[in-house]
Amino acid sequence: MSTEARRAPIPPRATDDPAPAEPAPQVEDEPSVFAPRRPLERPRETRPPVPEAQITTPPPPPPASARFPDAPPRTPAETPTETTTRLRPVPADPEPAVQVPPPPAWSPAPAPDPALSWNAPWPVGAFGQPVPYEEPVRGLGPLARLRSRTGVAAVCVVLGLGLIGGALAGSRLTGEDGDRTADSGFAAAGSLWHDVPVDQLFPPTVKGTGAGPGGADRSWTRIAVAPDTGCAGAFDPLLARALAPVGCARLLRATYTDATRTHVTTVGLLFTKADPAAMAGLAARFRTEHLDRRTDLLPLPYAAKGTPAAGFGAKQRASWTVSVLTDAPIVAFAVSGWADGRTVDTPQPAPDAVRSGATSAPAQAGLGNEAQGLADRIQRKLRQTVSPATEKPS
Repeated sequence: MSTEARRAPIPPRATDDPAPAEPAPQVEDEPSVFAPRRPLERPRETRPPVPEAQITTPPPPPPASARFPDAPPRTPAETPTETTTRLRPVPADPEPAVQVPPPPAWSPAPAPDPALSWNAPWPVGAFGQPVPYEEPVRGLGPLARLRSRTGVAAVCVVLGLGLIGGALAGSRLTGEDGDRTADSGFAAAGSLWHDVPVDQLFPPTVKGTGAGPGGADRSWTRIAVAPDTGCAGAFDPLLARALAPVGCARLLRATYTDATRTHVTTVGLLFTKADPAAMAGLAARFRTEHLDRRTDLLPLPYAAKGTPAAGFGAKQRASWTVSVLTDAPIVAFAVSGWADGRTVDTPQPAPDAVRSGATSAPAQAGLGNEAQGLADRIQRKLRQTVSPATEKPS
């Protein structure tokens, strides 16, 4: 009979037990306290029969040759009924045995080089000086090493010369060219007295914005120009002696009056024969010894006849200022007074007369502002004239 055939279903068995009869009602006596209770019986439940599962026989496994095509055929196992032992197949070419090389013969370690020992003496040169250690360059002979060192030394020399040349060129560009420009400007300023028109050095009208007392504006008009002469009789004796070390090349002067024609001021430019060092020394002396504040070191005014400054003499000097320039061989000065010819017992320097709170007569009249303001504008005009003369054409 095939294993795949299905079995016929088994009919459910008939129950042999008759249906339980209903129990007769029991009349219990009064329950006793000590009698245990009997469990109540429940009627049995009738369940439908469960069909049996169908049993199928699994297919036989495939042979080993189908599952493993490359595997050699298996020799059937011996059974206890066999009386002789089967012979096993022997492979035709057995695998060669691996040749293991014999261990190397033991040899003692080489002895250390005495020259590489820490206690080895350092090699000494011909003059008793230790020879510096130099690591040899692999692959280069003595001649090649000498050539490489020579090339490195030559490169260092070239770089050093280039740096030195650049430094010298920079110093010339910054220092020497600057000195030449300063020297040329200094020399050009010394020749302005005969190269520049008088109207450019002493303009006919000078405006002084904020130059008056309390920041008031001022305006001055030129009324007289003195001929260019020497310095004889232009200064007090002590001032002339103080200016003697720088010499006197030419003296230019002009006299101005204010808009009300109440004040008169003489402005002067003394062109010296000194070099920059002499002018710097004179400026330092005036600054340290306060020579510009001494009342016995005053410049003299230029009193032109037929002008408001006709009566402007030595006794009418009320305030003054003296400036020694260091970038030009020039000493600039200004002296102011009243146009009506009144005398002044004690003149006051312009820096003191322009200070806030000054109570002297020159300070109250603003004569310090007249001298200081006009001198500053003339110096400013002088520097503007010197700058174009020293500029190099592009």
